[in-house]
Amino acid sequence: MRPLTLISLIFAFAVSSCSGNYAARVIGVSDGDSITVLRGRTPVRIRLHGVDAPETTQDFGKRAKQIASDLAIGKRVTIQPRDKDRYQRTVAEVILPDGRSLNHELVRQGAAWWYRQYAPGDRELARLESQARGARRGLWSQPRPTPPWDWRKESPRSQQNVPWMGRVKSLLRRGRR
Repeated sequence: MRPLTLISLIFAFAVSSCSGNYAARVIGVSDGDSITVLRGRTPVRIRLHGVDAPETTQDFGKRAKQIASDLAIGKRVTIQPRDKDRYQRTVAEVILPDGRSLNHELVRQGAAWWYRQYAPGDRELARLESQARGARRGLWSQPRPTPPWDWRKESPRSQQNVPWMGRVKSLLRRGRR
């Protein structure tokens, strides 16, 4: 192998490994802002960076999940990792095969909020949310949609995934007195 070719290969490998981006196939959508991809033969849980979609049991939650599924399930995407969250999911921007960002597309369609706490300077997410809100797209068609971060604070964890469970636990506690 010629020295120049070898140096080019080493440089290309170093640049690609520093970026950390990788291709993967989307094999699952947990909710509007969490997906699972297959990297080689390894499933990787991904939390979309800078967006927060309604919880599945929250108003518009099932629709947000459906929109994410329609856009990504079964597709080969590019994962651009940013961080790990407290659940050890990879926090990432997900680029669809046509070059659009899944993160941006969910906010553009009104299926998710711009998560200012984790992407405070993201002007594109701010612009997309403002446009969706102005056009009353998706969750913005509701009079006063509750952001998921507020909804999670107000709803005990047991009620977030099983709406009737909180009532059952309350009745059981009363019976013990």
